[in-house]
Amino acid sequence: MVIDPTARQTDGESVRIAKDVLCAGAQTKICLPDGPEEVERALARRGGRRPVVVGDDRALLRVVELLHRQRELADAALSVVPVGGAATVALAHALGVPTDAVAAARTVLDGAARPRDLLVDESGGVVLGGLRIPGDGTAGTAPPGPAGPSRTGPGAADGGVTGAAGGAVAGGCDCGCDPYAEDPGAAGPGPWAGPGGEAGPGRAGGCAAGGHHSWWTPAARTARTALTLLSLPVMGLGGSGRGRRAQPPPQRLRVEADGVLLTDLDRRVEGVSVSTAAPGGGLAEVVVHPHAGDGAEEPVRARARAVTVSGQDFRYHSDALVRGPVRSRTWTVLAGAWSLTLPHRR
Repeated sequence: MVIDPTARQTDGESVRIAKDVLCAGAQTKICLPDGPEEVERALARRGGRRPVVVGDDRALLRVVELLHRQRELADAALSVVPVGGAATVALAHALGVPTDAVAAARTVLDGAARPRDLLVDESGGVVLGGLRIPGDGTAGTAPPGPAGPSRTGPGAADGGVTGAAGGAVAGGCDCGCDPYAEDPGAAGPGPWAGPGGEAGPGRAGGCAAGGHHSWWTPAARTARTALTLLSLPVMGLGGSGRGRRAQPPPQRLRVEADGVLLTDLDRRVEGVSVSTAAPGGGLAEVVVHPHAGDGAEEPVRARARAVTVSGQDFRYHSDALVRGPVRSRTWTVLAGAWSLTLPHRR
């Protein structure tokens, strides 16, 4: 039983439950690795024991990839006890593994090993569930958050904070006084700070002291606010309070399924997905979503044993990971390449 260190840190109670159930039902050897090297050594020394992964989707992917590289994946009936948040064990859930620690541990003891297909690429990467290539090339980028305080823009050097509405907000007020007059440490040592970070001469007062020492004229503040607005990203006008980044242009990708061209670089796409069709079927299901502006409305679908995608540098979601950028990648289906222990069918 390989217990991922992240699982021990995030949900020690579920790990303890899994250990208790498995140790009570079978002879178990526990491995608490601190890194990939120790996982590799534990798998190499497992003998005739079945490997059991206690952890999230990333831990499962690491073990599958290691066994695949060692050419031992076909001989190892894998079991997994998912431990982690719903988003981090979504792959295991999609594969049919119970996400409850007790139910998953009992599945390890009483379940049945079922063969599953595997997608592998030329670099040695594996895909258990499926992969998705966004048409805008933004895989892995964080979604834009609220346009909260930011020290970017022309006011950053002056200690100003730009609010969501784009106005110049100084220390929570807009009176024009020095926001750091009573809190020199907030701005850090600078041209207005004295020795040791203390407020320099002529800077005491401010809002906190009850006195408004305007250090800009109204016209200067108006000009600064205008410059700040020009420096901000384009803001949504719907009152949502969220900044909207300029959307990148749709990607142009060449997609081939068993040598058959599904789309070429002269056409834009909104997304490409590749997944194993039926378990043990030996075919991948490919779906190409063309860009609506090119006149094509229906997705292009195909089933194939090998899928090649090429184009300008692109990233892609592969199970729980974001990989890339790459300019070309070929995925090949290996039918029944691995087995996963699942509950008995009712």
